[in-house]
Amino acid sequence: MTDSPVGAPDRSTRVAVATMYRLTSGHRASIIVATVLTLVGSALGLAQPLVAKQIVDASGHGQAYWPLLLLLAVLFVTEAATGAIGRFVLERMGERVVRQLRHGLVGGLLRLEMREYDRHRSGDLISRVTTDTTLLREVVSQALVDLVTGALVAAGAIGLMMWIDPLLLVLVALTVATAAAVVASLLKGIRAASEHMQNSVGAIAADLERALGALPMVRVHRAEDREAQRIDERIESAHDAGVRTAKLASVMSPAVELAVQGSFLLVLVVGGLRVTGHANSLGDLVAFLLYASYLVLPLSSVFRAVGLIQRGMGAYQRIEQALALPTEPLQPEIPAARAHTPRPVAAPSIPIDAPVLTLRDLTFGYDPDRPVLRGATLTVPHRCQTALVGRSGAGKSTIFALVARFYEPDSGTLLFDGRPATELTRAECRERIAVVDQNTHVVHGTLRDNITYALPYATEAEVRRVVELAQLDDVVRRLHGGLAGMLGERGSTLSGGERQRVALARALLARPRLLLLDEPTSHLDAVNETALTAVMKDIAQECAVLVIAHRLSTIQHADRIVVLDNGRTIAAGRHEELLTSSATYRELAAGQMLRRPPTAALP
Repeated sequence: MTDSPVGAPDRSTRVAVATMYRLTSGHRASIIVATVLTLVGSALGLAQPLVAKQIVDASGHGQAYWPLLLLLAVLFVTEAATGAIGRFVLERMGERVVRQLRHGLVGGLLRLEMREYDRHRSGDLISRVTTDTTLLREVVSQALVDLVTGALVAAGAIGLMMWIDPLLLVLVALTVATAAAVVASLLKGIRAASEHMQNSVGAIAADLERALGALPMVRVHRAEDREAQRIDERIESAHDAGVRTAKLASVMSPAVELAVQGSFLLVLVVGGLRVTGHANSLGDLVAFLLYASYLVLPLSSVFRAVGLIQRGMGAYQRIEQALALPTEPLQPEIPAARAHTPRPVAAPSIPIDAPVLTLRDLTFGYDPDRPVLRGATLTVPHRCQTALVGRSGAGKSTIFALVARFYEPDSGTLLFDGRPATELTRAECRERIAVVDQNTHVVHGTLRDNITYALPYATEAEVRRVVELAQLDDVVRRLHGGLAGMLGERGSTLSGGERQRVALARALLARPRLLLLDEPTSHLDAVNETALTAVMKDIAQECAVLVIAHRLSTIQHADRIVVLDNGRTIAAGRHEELLTSSATYRELAAGQMLRRPPTAALP
């Protein structure tokens, strides 16, 4: 039982060791092999002072000692070989444990509930996969075995020292006990300082990711120094915690060394007097001194292992917190054979006249106390282009997030093809849709990689089809390598309009039943906007299209327009009808929101 408050982590060494031991589950065979090899090497090392004792005694009595010298050399070489093999087994085991943790972390982070991304910074989550697991590797690959073998070897050395001279052993024990008391008082401080340092390192990664993710904005507003100062504060915090850890560790190591050196001097003085008084032989004194000096390594490894385990617990708790975050259910991978074939436009089991999407009185809020949707209702028929309009903050993008099942509604019903979303898995819902977000996502890779992201095994004909539909032929011709041309980090080699067209091609390749378009013409010039409007009419002949639109040109061509206001659906109809029947729509149409803004030609 600890004195820590309820909910506080138990910092006891016993709990830390038990936690690290559980972490190595599945790798116990490697630990056993490494432990046995280390113990064999240590036993060979413990035997060496006894052989040295025999050499000294044989030399003093004029006996031959060359065979004993040869035996000593064999023991020394064999000890080194077994120790090296044991260390390799441990290092390999540590890498495997870290690999397993990283696989679990990556799989979990990619499937976190979207609310968790709202609560946690991505840079800090990334640091748990990299920095924290790296620290943990050192713990599982060294500390656990060092703790066991160090304790056993120290016990063996102490036993032999007791056999040689119990009085001298009492002197050694007193000095070692003093060092142990000092180390015990430092361990909690090391653990706390290490946790603070790992948290600060995570904050560095989060702030750096924040700045690099918006680097054009940072530079245009000349904010490099401000961002650097923000990150520098995190660096200073990590530095202070690291120095605090180093300060405590630096006290711990000399305490052990001074205790051993002090005991060595006591043994040398008292033992020399006992040899002079003929209580012991010179060989006994040499052997005892060798064991006293030999005790330094196992005791140091024990104390170091305990300190390292306490540091590792700080990293492990951060990893454990990330693994405990709620995730979405696992989604099945797209089989290669199926990935070659685009999704069917309408499955035989789905009535052709059933609405592709239906929202009935949906309510939702990212914060329960601040609802965004307050009863949104709409229907998206098959082979129909539906436009969703409203003031900023009306809830248009939130509807898209609910349709994509990134979040679950607080109340109301969401139906796909007449079936409640709650009766379908998230994978089944998402299989029906494709999304072109206003913040278009282009990953590092080739143009083909980005277009075929949803269907990696798409045929050449399928890729060419969507390239033409999305008006990407000019981009293919311009890129060195065509479809195999690299796009750079976040599509840095493309303009905003080109990135949007790449996202559109990616969505069309999947042949969804419902295509969600968020401001599809926001980055297009007048010529490309006209072309995309025609493409959207063609797409609407194959699947339903739900588009968030602000431009009048996009809305005028929609088969149906739904007006949102303050999270509620207040009107629906065609453009001409709504100009007559909806005051809110007339206000939007009269304002800048639905006017065609001037656009510059994009490359």
